[in-house]
Amino acid sequence: MARVLIVGAGLTGSLCAALLRKAATRPLHLAVWDKAGDSGGRMTTASSPHNPQSTVDLGAQYITCTPHYAKEHQSFYDELLAPGVLKPLTSPIEGMVIKEGDCNFVAPHGVSSIINHYLKESGADVYFRQCVTQINLRNDKWEVLRETGSPEQFDIAVLTMPAPQILQLQGDIVNLISECQRQQLESVSYSSRYALGLFYEAGTKIDVPWAGQYITSNPCIRFISIDNKKRNIESSEIGPSLVIHTTVSFGVTYLEHSTEDVQELIFQQLENILPGLPQPVATKCQKWRHSQVTNAAANSPGQMTLHLKPFLVCGGDGFTQSNFDGCITSALCVLEALKDHI
Repeated sequence: MARVLIVGAGLTGSLCAALLRKAATRPLHLAVWDKAGDSGGRMTTASSPHNPQSTVDLGAQYITCTPHYAKEHQSFYDELLAPGVLKPLTSPIEGMVIKEGDCNFVAPHGVSSIINHYLKESGADVYFRQCVTQINLRNDKWEVLRETGSPEQFDIAVLTMPAPQILQLQGDIVNLISECQRQQLESVSYSSRYALGLFYEAGTKIDVPWAGQYITSNPCIRFISIDNKKRNIESSEIGPSLVIHTTVSFGVTYLEHSTEDVQELIFQQLENILPGLPQPVATKCQKWRHSQVTNAAANSPGQMTLHLKPFLVCGGDGFTQSNFDGCITSALCVLEALKDHI
């Protein structure tokens, strides 16, 4: 049985796992490792510590599908729309740029429910808090080392973490990356920002006419969403939840500051935009060091193959573009590269 490791439980990693399972012509043992404590990657949904049903999307907010991808990736959208993992976005988002023919979708159970759908489809063994540190070549297999736990061996490894994290890996992988590939990986750049989730008591009223709003005149805050309203969910038992995304310039300036200090600064600016907001019962501040890809790897259509026998391949939005369809494209390219080996 071929042992396949996928590093990263974000959209590309989870979809790779589901596609590999579907396409496999022989039994596969699929493992997904992620250094975070939960699935989602940059499509993560956080829960209130007081009520797990009160959630907030800290990464991607909604999915925009162009007419081109509506056709190209129709089966993927259909698969998520049928069971209600995705629904059309009908709530008002002020300041949203709407292009002709675009469709917008929201995940009623939080954006990480898309990831969980694919992980479930894949039947993979998913392990969290697994930070990969080294990859070595041992007897035609990959020996993968992590911060905790003993090394494990795999026949195929797929790396879907951000490009800078691939370049930080130690071991034989350092010498397997060609000079040209290294330059391509080093050229991938990302914006940085913070996201602040706020959870409120049941019955709290936030009286604004919108579910989300793009802010253009604030040095700190770029976007605010009332997540339950964005998803069209009204409940007397679950309080509202808010997410605030900072501007990229703020994110870059305060990247190395403590999240406590950053949270305080966001609160001060939030008071100017939404004065008189009640005190939240819980908060969750997330630093996105690698938020959206601003410059993808050149001449790398969806994936980058680092080694052929055994197979070591990289995928993710760093090789396409930073959105839902970019990740689907990358996962399909990884599948194409691996299909004769599974």
